[in-house]
Amino acid sequence: MLEKFGDVKKIVLAYSGGLDTSVMLTWLKETFGCEVICYTADVGQQEELDGLEEKAKRTGASAAVIEDLTEEFVRDFVFPAVQANAVYEGTYLMGTSLARPLIGKRLAEVALEYGADAIAHGATGKGNDQIRFELASYGVNPHIRVMAPWRFWDMKGRTDLIAYAKKHGIPVLSTAEKPFSIDRNIMHVSFEGGILENPWNEPPLDTYLLTTPVLQAPDEPEEITITFEKGLPVAVNDEELGPQKLLEKLNKYGGRHGIGRVDLVENRYVGIKSRGVYETPGVTLLHVAHRAIESLAMDREVMLFRDSMIPRYAALIYRGYWFSPECTLMRKIITDTQESVNGVAKLRLYKGNATLIGRKSPNSLYSYSFATFEKDTVYDQQDAEGFIRINALRLRLRALKQQGLD
Repeated sequence: MLEKFGDVKKIVLAYSGGLDTSVMLTWLKETFGCEVICYTADVGQQEELDGLEEKAKRTGASAAVIEDLTEEFVRDFVFPAVQANAVYEGTYLMGTSLARPLIGKRLAEVALEYGADAIAHGATGKGNDQIRFELASYGVNPHIRVMAPWRFWDMKGRTDLIAYAKKHGIPVLSTAEKPFSIDRNIMHVSFEGGILENPWNEPPLDTYLLTTPVLQAPDEPEEITITFEKGLPVAVNDEELGPQKLLEKLNKYGGRHGIGRVDLVENRYVGIKSRGVYETPGVTLLHVAHRAIESLAMDREVMLFRDSMIPRYAALIYRGYWFSPECTLMRKIITDTQESVNGVAKLRLYKGNATLIGRKSPNSLYSYSFATFEKDTVYDQQDAEGFIRINALRLRLRALKQQGLD
């Protein structure tokens, strides 16, 4: 199996410092006798990056590259997904899915910069991330060799990894009793594995990192406003902020009130159902607010057309096709639909809920004089009769046919 990789002298490993990649760093060096460079994309992991460079070098990396991509991640991936109202299977906001294409792209670029023969990642052969990383990497370097140890080494699960780490003196946080797989970035935190693999089990309290448990959330509601320009958030409570700062602020608001936590069983691209617990406080607020502005400022048929794209667009993102021609085309269309999506949404945050309580837009298509139930002079209600009869024609013809009366 290993022969197919040929002579490998230098590998760039996507390194998080967690159990899988910590073990892989040592395993790759021992197995191939090669140099391993660790690459870490900072997309908002915060304290998870503390001491990571030192740990990588101590574990045997010849170099450790940590690159701050947080602003780019929010600006070029998270916010465009909000513009599209992209939600996978009606629930998942895709915090992991959106980060992987950016990381995979940079992984291949760093490999080119260092003259590496191959890249490696810690995604399993059962999951989505292997596809996301590799599709993005091949888009940058179509000749790059990809190593995914989970697809060919002898270790069968995290229990084996923990034992390997202990044998080789590799410092890791996971234990056999709590083998959570945690993925964190500025958009969300995901939890998988361990007790969560049984969909009947309630997630324990130590799976809360960004959100306050609802029962412990404040007893007083809090109101905020979010301002959008062309479908993109630009201000919170009238304070203009860049993408990263804006999302950080909304994460605090949403997290404080226990907003944005979901527990779901999703369909992986490979065909396996997987249970995951996700915390996405700030982007949950953005979705509620963004829909509110669209309801005022977006044409009905344009919205209907855009909404028809959401399941397909979300599936493309989830499955790793961010840089595909079809996904790129859909983003261009979605961006065009957002020209008039300007305005302010007002939300009330309370006990896990973000309730829309007001919205306004300079491009509002809402007309009081047309919509009012009071007396008006702009709409002749008698016109509705002809409108209904014309739209009912095909239904009447079908009924006549069924009744043998045509």
